[in-house]
Amino acid sequence: MTPARRHQLAQLLLWFTPVIWSSNYVIARAAKGVVLPHVLALGRWGIALLLLLPWVGRELWQRRAVALAEWRESLLLGAAGMWICGAIVYLGGQSTTATNIGLIYAAAPVGIAIASRRLLHEHASGWQRLGMGLALLGVVFVVLKGDWHNLLHLRLTPGDGWILLCMLSWVAYSVLQQHWRSALPALPRLACLMIGGVVVLIPFTLLEAWLVPPLPFTAHALTLIVAAAILPGLLSYLAYAFLLRELGATRSSLLLYLGPLYGSVNAWWLLGEVPQWYHGAGAALILPSIWLASRRG
Repeated sequence: MTPARRHQLAQLLLWFTPVIWSSNYVIARAAKGVVLPHVLALGRWGIALLLLLPWVGRELWQRRAVALAEWRESLLLGAAGMWICGAIVYLGGQSTTATNIGLIYAAAPVGIAIASRRLLHEHASGWQRLGMGLALLGVVFVVLKGDWHNLLHLRLTPGDGWILLCMLSWVAYSVLQQHWRSALPALPRLACLMIGGVVVLIPFTLLEAWLVPPLPFTAHALTLIVAAAILPGLLSYLAYAFLLRELGATRSSLLLYLGPLYGSVNAWWLLGEVPQWYHGAGAALILPSIWLASRRG
């Protein structure tokens, strides 16, 4: 594929990836009382890894010396992207509101832009910075349901601390994956990150099983785990890895601004939650701003 075609595909994925990514919002809400956070995360990444290995297993074995040489990076990125941004998100979502989660995660693209400027020397143009700012404003408008007075009624909970940790961890995952250049191709490297995430998740899942009363393993729980493995797991992380390579960390992070919009559509389709007027108003601000910010600098 030519560089121009790869760039065109990346631009398309920037708009499409949040559709499958935002399914994690619905899964997280549906999982409460059905499957424990670490069990869900471990199942998600264990199954995603099993689905990916038939495609990359032989190449990964042939390049095992390189993979072993990068084990520290794989373990740290796996912990950031698959453990903290997996199980801890589910844990935090049990004791905070969707409003707080949306507001906290809205800061992630700004954090990624700042960190990318320092570590990756990515420089956004004035138009791109304007687009990011307007998209952030649109996200906040949607999260606050069109009423800025809702800022006065925000209440901090322990879950907000967990979500803040997840947001910072996603910034680290996005930027360090670019900063720590790998000698592995994209798919084998993603498999290594998944292995690192599973290795970190196993002891914490066992600790959760020891500390928290277990939930019965039902067909509903299995459905949620498999859905999480395929949609916000394997497919979305494959797309995000491609976006990081083609667009850089700053522009790739713009998809986070589309999450609240696509999440409302998923909730309407799957949970019967009808979108409100502020979703349309936010979309009118976010969508053209994403187009503006995703242009070449």
